[in-house]
Amino acid sequence: MKREVLRRVPSVLKVWLITSVFHFPLFVSCTQDAYEKGEGTYSLMRGDFAEVQVNGDKKLESIITDDGDRLPLKDPKTATWVTTSDTTYRCMLYYNKVEDERGRQVADVISIGQVPCPSIIPLPDFEKELKTDPVKFESLWLSKSGKYLNISLQLMIGSTDDTTAVHQLSFVADTLLVHPNSRSTLYVTLHHDQNNVPEYYSTQSYVSLLVDSIPADSVRFRINTYSGPVVKTLSLRK
Repeated sequence: MKREVLRRVPSVLKVWLITSVFHFPLFVSCTQDAYEKGEGTYSLMRGDFAEVQVNGDKKLESIITDDGDRLPLKDPKTATWVTTSDTTYRCMLYYNKVEDERGRQVADVISIGQVPCPSIIPLPDFEKELKTDPVKFESLWLSKSGKYLNISLQLMIGSTDDTTAVHQLSFVADTLLVHPNSRSTLYVTLHHDQNNVPEYYSTQSYVSLLVDSIPADSVRFRINTYSGPVVKTLSLRK
């Protein structure tokens, strides 16, 4: 096997550092008694990862879910994280699939949040001290289309008056291993700096990586958790 230490800046690996906490509101499940005949706002609610299309007025107007459903939004939505018009964002949303007045299937959005899509940083280009403060790892998986690698984490947070106390997360690659069959594995470490954020309770965080931006056939993640290091390897291509 051929092991290569990553050199400076392959063009496919752009520097991208998460400098704030990305998370979505947690939805408390409700009992049947809260709704009339089980058909309330939340009784048929779906939760999906998707790409959301933004129009020229910076409003969210349609989605393509990871299952391949293409749905216009029942009503165009605005979001504080939309900064560019006529583009696409990665998101996670909760919605009901309903019919509009024209009989079309549409998404009646209950909540929607941006999911960051960072690029993996080669270790020689990582300008901070690599830290592996623990997180709670939940899962990682490929989207049905194979376009995205999704990661679910729980981060510990708490109230503080320190405005500089924000989590910092990055994905840092140090080695590209080429196997005898010419297949390759990229070794990636989750950089996590708790950065003085209090650790009182956990909050859900998602990240999606574009598979086409990963220059390997598989990726091996090393994630430090409160229970110790977790190593997960995922094949990206058949």
